[in-house]
Amino acid sequence: MLVVVPYLVQHPGSRLVEVAELFGAAPEQLRRDLDLLFMSGLPPYGPGDLIDVDVDQDDRIWITMADHFARPLRLTRSEALALYVRGTELVATPGLPQAPALASALGKLRETLGPETLDADGLIEVTGGGTAPEYLGLLREAAEAHRRVEIEYFSASSGAWSTRAIEPEAVFSSLGNWYVAAWDLGAGAERLFRADRVRRAVDAGEPFEPRGLAGAGRDLYTPGIDDVAVRLRLHGGARWIAEYYATVDPVELDDGSLEVTLPARRLEWIAKLLLRVMPDAEILSPDALRDEVRSLAERTRARYGD
Repeated sequence: MLVVVPYLVQHPGSRLVEVAELFGAAPEQLRRDLDLLFMSGLPPYGPGDLIDVDVDQDDRIWITMADHFARPLRLTRSEALALYVRGTELVATPGLPQAPALASALGKLRETLGPETLDADGLIEVTGGGTAPEYLGLLREAAEAHRRVEIEYFSASSGAWSTRAIEPEAVFSSLGNWYVAAWDLGAGAERLFRADRVRRAVDAGEPFEPRGLAGAGRDLYTPGIDDVAVRLRLHGGARWIAEYYATVDPVELDDGSLEVTLPARRLEWIAKLLLRVMPDAEILSPDALRDEVRSLAERTRARYGD
């Protein structure tokens, strides 16, 4: 509603159905949300301080007593810098149709922040190149139209290809990759898929009813009841694991290392991750993971000979 109200202030008389479609909400839900605005406003919350909402007989929306929403948003320097960094990451992500408009907005923000903030020692740099995943467009369209899709997918945890029937609900970018939040019909559960690991996708043409799966802003890993709790001690070169992956129970140690618990569905995947950062990561538990890492290291070394 913090986004809808300023829009309605700037576009008086907008039709309820059109506003609902614009913001991806059901018209009935939007009408209920608008009803709540009658109880919203500024202190001391007297009759003259509350927002006034009127939905006329033609379902046109009129909002008054909300002039504070018409004023431009004023960001602090830290907020503006955070917005610029996040926007810079997005604009460099291949396959973003809004990239030209975003780049224009970032240019204006850059002028306001000034070169002394952004160019010091080259701390912020826009990467170039890269291509969008082959089936990103199809997955986006299926998610918007609520149609099932059959995909051939590579699982990094198992190292195998499989055919999945999915119901995609949200397609979003995070940390430079595109992800698809979907219901996996075969597993009967929610799954998160990397779009660049899809080598075949076919629109099945069957509609589905969305379950309300979370998209952008969600954790990139959803813990399950079958997860193994992996306890790690991360030294300097491996501390990024705690920021990149969903970890719990962090404990800072006096030597600068960090102990965390990393939920994992398969030890094979964790072993591959740890092989990249050894010896900056220590396995505290379970013991089976130590054996898995040792076995993987021996198999990897054997491929290269002596």
